Amino acid sequence: MSYNTEFKVIGNSNEWIYWIEESIAKNQIRYYDYKHFSNFQEIGTGRFGKVYRANWKSSHNFLALKSFLNFNGMAKEIVNELKLQHEMDFHENIIRFYGITTKENQSDNSKKYLLVLEYADSGTLRSYLNERFEELSWNDKLDLAFQLTNAISYLHDQEIVHRDLHSNDILVHKNTIKLSDFGLSKRIKESCDNQSKLFEMVAYVDPQIFNKKNDSNNQYQYSLNKKSDIYSIGILLWEISSGRPPFCNESYDVDLAMKILQGLRETPIPNTPNDYVMTYTDCWNNKPENRPTINQVVTKLNTVIMKLSSEQQLKSNDNLLHREMSQILQNFNKINTNEIEPSISSNMDNFGLFVNEMIHCLEKVETGKKKIEAYYYLDYHNITSQEIYYWLLDNQNDVNSVFLLGLFNQYGIEIKVNRKKAFELYQIAANLGNEFGVTSLGNCYLYGIGTTVNKKKAFELYQEAAKLGNSRGISNLGYCYFYGVGTFVNLEKAVKLFQEAANLGNTNGISNLGHCCLKGIGTVFDRQKAFELFQKTANLGNELAQYYLALMYENGREVEKDINQAIYWYEKAAEQGHKHAQIKVFELSIINKKNSIEHMVKQFYLV
Repeated sequence: MSYNTEFKVIGNSNEWIYWIEESIAKNQIRYYDYKHFSNFQEIGTGRFGKVYRANWKSSHNFLALKSFLNFNGMAKEIVNELKLQHEMDFHENIIRFYGITTKENQSDNSKKYLLVLEYADSGTLRSYLNERFEELSWNDKLDLAFQLTNAISYLHDQEIVHRDLHSNDILVHKNTIKLSDFGLSKRIKESCDNQSKLFEMVAYVDPQIFNKKNDSNNQYQYSLNKKSDIYSIGILLWEISSGRPPFCNESYDVDLAMKILQGLRETPIPNTPNDYVMTYTDCWNNKPENRPTINQVVTKLNTVIMKLSSEQQLKSNDNLLHREMSQILQNFNKINTNEIEPSISSNMDNFGLFVNEMIHCLEKVETGKKKIEAYYYLDYHNITSQEIYYWLLDNQNDVNSVFLLGLFNQYGIEIKVNRKKAFELYQIAANLGNEFGVTSLGNCYLYGIGTTVNKKKAFELYQEAAKLGNSRGISNLGYCYFYGVGTFVNLEKAVKLFQEAANLGNTNGISNLGHCCLKGIGTVFDRQKAFELFQKTANLGNELAQYYLALMYENGREVEKDINQAIYWYEKAAEQGHKHAQIKVFELSIINKKNSIEHMVKQFYLV
């Protein structure tokens, strides 16, 4: 194996290399004789060096050997790293530093220094997620997230800022997260290249670093800090939930950096626990002062884990009851087979009309409620999910039946969730010009449902759906223009589309329009109109509108202050899972109790 690209160190003239040699001589750093390594295999390469896997003596276990292209130029940074690593390497989530080895070059008696490190059998976090994501349960994902935040919590407690967190810089060994350095690669870049290539990992870097404000010495005033690590944590938590790098279809360049600085973020993955989403969105807040501390992140994740564990226990109990009843239910179905068949036959002619009505009903329902609303709708019409499912299978010549069958597959109505099948059915419906199929296919490309994320394709499909007059497609197209998804940001156009969707009765369109009026985004600042819009869509069950309406009643700026109304609407939003509303309900209930006690005390003294 050739190592010809590695930098040759001539003598010990460099003071930092002398420090390494002296530490080895004093047995402060263990020295590994290079000749005892065998079975070399290159496992990683980059701008600053290579990483090899090798066996030490007769051991079957592997060690990692890390070389540097310019060890002499990087020696100071590497020594600082070794000092830190010596203090930290007992932590289970930090790669252990074992020592140093040198490879002699016989032609000129020069040395090539290599670090001897703990070997990570699963490579980087990015490759680990790419190869094993489909096998990971939410318990596994939360465990990875918790390990990562615990490791950073340990660094921050030691007043160490990592500054270079990304999925190619984090390793995994036996399903355990391992930090490979404490921002060493970042410092090496700065020491070797004054024009640090920030865009290499632009999606993970605190966007405030791109908010350039030069002082008299032409230096950036903003420097990466603990809150910068928190931003990177937020991005990594999203990546763990999605299995893919952020903005993987975008070029990592100055345009993306500016979009991120202006607020562009990845969209949450469907079926991600709401509390987990809130945790990482808090982390990637554009304003550093609004981001949580790492210990707050650890606490939030611990809460998510406990909540999921509790839900799984309840589900396990339900499954036990289900198994006990299964045989009875199977026998019941057999007994009533002859009764069911005529029912299907007699309703054949009406089912086509019913399917169309059901689709229009579910179009008005928010994503998280579609499954339960579908069952309510079927129950109200005295039709079983089994009846309608088999009818849909037998009537795939009807485009609306194709679309609704896709919906059943996406949300697991009567059958197990099959997102790939849902995507295929939406595609068939879209190709036949079905407005609902076109819009849902756009959602698949936006969120990676049954296919890979393609935001430009999602944008184009929403454009097509808008031309077909689909209110959901129109509202989603407005969303694309508002956030720059698959296109450039155009706030005025976004507001126009939200208005168009609102005119068609789309609750998201109404709510988004209200938000724009409240903040004066893309339109004139109009709190009264915002209040009226939120009031309208809150009554239709939109949780975001309910939250904003409650906020208005609490603040008393747009409408007369009414704490009871505020609590009422916060409770409505909280019932639907709105986290901030749940917190508000708790806060206001305490204030109300306090006010009641104060009132009683005053009355007592007046008597």
